Amino acid sequence: MSSTKKGVLGLDGKQAESLLDALASSGRLERLSKPGRTKAIIYRSPLGRTLAVVPESGPAKLVFEGRPQGREVEWDSWIAKTGVEATGQQLATTGLKVSGATALAEGRQKVLVVPTTDQLNQLLDLYLEEFAAASSRILARATVEAAMDAFDRYRETGEHAEVFGHFGDPRDYWVRSTRERPNRVYPTKPIVGFVRKETDLNGGWSTKESGAACLYNSGFIIVGQDGAPVGSPQPYNHLISDVERIRLCALNYYVEPARERSAVDVSIRAEDLALDMGLRDAFPAICGALGSEIFQKLANVPPPIHTQPNPSSSTIFTYKLRSQKKANNVTEETTSPAPMATNLILYGPPGTGKTYRTAWEAMRLCLGEAASEPLRDDREALMTEYRRLSAEGRIEFVTFHQSMAYEDFVEGRQPMTGSDEDGENASAGFRLETVPGIFRRIAKRAETGLSKTATSNRITVEGRQIYKMSVGFSWDAGDQETFEEIIEGGYTHLSWEDIDWSDPKYRDAEEIRKTCEAQGKIEGPVTLQSGQVSITDTFRNRLGAGDIIVVSKGNRLVRAIGEVTGPYEYHPRPDGNFGHRRPVRWLWHDPAGVPVTEIYDGNFTMRSLYRLKKERLNIPVLERYMNSAIKDADAYTEREAFVLIIDEINRANISKVFGELITLLEPDKRLGMPNEIRLKLPYSENTLSEKGFGVPSNLHIIGTMNTADRSIALLDTALRRRFIFRELMPDPSVLPANLDGIDLRLLLAKLNERIEYLFDREHQIGHAYFTGCHRREQLEEVMRHKVIPLLAEYFYEDWSKVALVLGDRPGAKSHFLEAKALPLPAGISEDDLGGERLRWTVKEKFDFSEFEVS
Repeated sequence: MSSTKKGVLGLDGKQAESLLDALASSGRLERLSKPGRTKAIIYRSPLGRTLAVVPESGPAKLVFEGRPQGREVEWDSWIAKTGVEATGQQLATTGLKVSGATALAEGRQKVLVVPTTDQLNQLLDLYLEEFAAASSRILARATVEAAMDAFDRYRETGEHAEVFGHFGDPRDYWVRSTRERPNRVYPTKPIVGFVRKETDLNGGWSTKESGAACLYNSGFIIVGQDGAPVGSPQPYNHLISDVERIRLCALNYYVEPARERSAVDVSIRAEDLALDMGLRDAFPAICGALGSEIFQKLANVPPPIHTQPNPSSSTIFTYKLRSQKKANNVTEETTSPAPMATNLILYGPPGTGKTYRTAWEAMRLCLGEAASEPLRDDREALMTEYRRLSAEGRIEFVTFHQSMAYEDFVEGRQPMTGSDEDGENASAGFRLETVPGIFRRIAKRAETGLSKTATSNRITVEGRQIYKMSVGFSWDAGDQETFEEIIEGGYTHLSWEDIDWSDPKYRDAEEIRKTCEAQGKIEGPVTLQSGQVSITDTFRNRLGAGDIIVVSKGNRLVRAIGEVTGPYEYHPRPDGNFGHRRPVRWLWHDPAGVPVTEIYDGNFTMRSLYRLKKERLNIPVLERYMNSAIKDADAYTEREAFVLIIDEINRANISKVFGELITLLEPDKRLGMPNEIRLKLPYSENTLSEKGFGVPSNLHIIGTMNTADRSIALLDTALRRRFIFRELMPDPSVLPANLDGIDLRLLLAKLNERIEYLFDREHQIGHAYFTGCHRREQLEEVMRHKVIPLLAEYFYEDWSKVALVLGDRPGAKSHFLEAKALPLPAGISEDDLGGERLRWTVKEKFDFSEFEVS
């Protein structure tokens, strides 16, 4: 099989580069190096093997992987067959620095001098096609699962006894099925024997044809009879590398089962895959393999989205599984971006129901049109649901005022005392700490909004205990490094006494006390209540697998939430601190932290580890953080909506309060949108993520504005451009037409007609002033104590205009106000005043005859 044109002696590096470029153009290779590179030119095969050519004028020098993807290659046989020359040299790794070419590092290379194009053809055929031949020996997942089905039938009915009957009782090696079955563990020898139609084979590891080795190289997990993963007893050369096995196991145990379920996407958490495969401290390799182009081609998936940090035990890779054909035919609903964020201001005169309307708008945004429509005319049900969502943190209400500042709304610095710190080294002085304001808190909450995928697969606290835990000292300069270490390592740790508590006898707290007393370094009497005893007992014995730990940052912040997944382990450290560990699956983490009041009704105490009372926890908010890492492959997937309601938004200095948020509020500049923008906030630029702060697209903002307080024309122009303005005017139709003989609708309409004529339309009286009136006495109370004082304020105590609005005129029948002429004081003539002066008083009994029901 010829790969290049026939050649003669004298092939040099430049010519070899041209020939390999021709193969890249045909799709047989991929060129990784950029054009114009003068050092080694790197290429990669479709299935991941890399090679390089040195573009020199001398004889062509090619660099191959010495053990391609962990497999032994018969180089001596290849060299003899092709007639090329092995140099024994190793190229400097600096000349091979291209992403994806790490297998060509110094010490891993096979460098050959290739004199002719014929020899180059032969060598490439061997190097590339040998891998294809090896791949053909991989057992397909469907074939292995079919063999497991057959083995189940054999155990139930005796079918296929001609094969399985030869193997006897299994003893040593088992393989885990990739499907959910009552029993997922099967003996390796009968399974491979059934696939190959052989009855005489080894079930272990000694050769590449052996049962366990064959399944291992095909991406299946070899386990003990108890289902726990086991590895090869020794490092055989015929076994594939960990990186290649990670890719195959991810394909067999995650991607293909998801396709069988017709799922549109699949998520793989690095820690879960590590536990499945029995790998330790391999998170960089796992994340590198899951994010690689090789895996994308192997699994036929597009590039994934992933959580941060990467690499880490908590990193989650999410892949779309739609075929290209389906992707081109999906409906607009599934491919178009999620609905744009709503920025809405409800404006109008006082009493038009703006604040109540915000509750309905919030329900509509949080629940959707269909679910919220039945609540529109049921005030009690609407407010019940509103209070529920507020308690869950999905709705936040704030009222702006003249003293409102950026530090209250976005973030600011506040003095803190040393009593916040954990441990004996707490400082007694003051320090300034960045405290997130109302907007930053709900924005962080919105980032945890769950999609439909997360809602259906959510982790709950049911049946679990919740513990607060400290994992370092926030006053320590190395605290952040310690925190990153446990997140990436997939564990939590405890300091208290550098003693190994692995012995089963330490299930008894009294044994811990005795050992602390005999070997401990902490001075003073040791009792069961001493920290080194009680906290160690809690960490080792009481903290169970499946329980949740909430990691504090000081006493006022939470920076991680995790699920305990395994028993106590002892890992001593040189400094003698934090040698006690528990494996943890980190569900959420944020180095900057969020206020503890997000999930708890008070600050934490300084104790390193203690159980939290569930009645003091905000369970819905806690569970949202726990499930926030479950992401859909589609970045535009609609998530739970969050709503910030700003009442009286025009009463504050908008530019001062919003600051740089004015830019971030625009719907198309939200996170995940086409024109996404992130900014560095002034106080927290060193604690937020390196990407900066952005506003989530599922955070909606609803404001109210009383036009009688300030004209809409005076509102900040930048804010006006970013909001939709919806006017709410008085609606007399919502009032009763007959209240003890009074037509309330006519009353409100007449009053507002006169106000608009004498003043303007923005100072009308809203219907909400009268909605609580059910008797004539209540109406009189509203007119006397609310409407008339409001009119007096509108007209700056010009009672003659107030009287005109109420339909009262001097000399005519009075309805609400009585006018009496003031006697002329001594020393003042009528000529000095230009007319008589009137004293207006509010009547004891109102006359509503003008508004009687006709």
